[in-house]
Amino acid sequence: MLQAMMASFKSKDPNTKVGCVFVDDNNHQLSMGYNGQIAGIDESKIPWGNIKSVPLDQQKYAYVVHSEANAILHAKASLIGSRCYVTLFPCHECAKMIATVQVKEVIFLSDKYNDTVENQIAKRIFDMANVNYRELKLDLGVIKSLSDYFSSLIS
Repeated sequence: MLQAMMASFKSKDPNTKVGCVFVDDNNHQLSMGYNGQIAGIDESKIPWGNIKSVPLDQQKYAYVVHSEANAILHAKASLIGSRCYVTLFPCHECAKMIATVQVKEVIFLSDKYNDTVENQIAKRIFDMANVNYRELKLDLGVIKSLSDYFSSLIS
């Protein structure tokens, strides 16, 4: 999970930084991703705002590639039977991709959208595809300390 947390710091999203790492049975990293803009596009021309009262073309949601999708797209080896460590429970779109590449387990830090329809759909996708998922319970003090430490390295 620490690798996923480190990956999240690469995101330029000012509101939600998400990191993801896929590992094999020996915990060797297969792929890593973070939420970011589309490769090859000048990021200065893309909005990072998330004010839902403005048109979709002026919000980040239309342009950001999620951490799980980035990791899947950049995987150099098969992800079949791998585990996914992700800092935020996957959305339903990412759940479709995770299930399609036959990941066996998703371990997440936060499920802050737990009560949304999209989150319920993601869990249903995982249930139907036999993808196990569980929250990694860490001491919040440890998470805060690690977050502060890595933020200081990046700043």
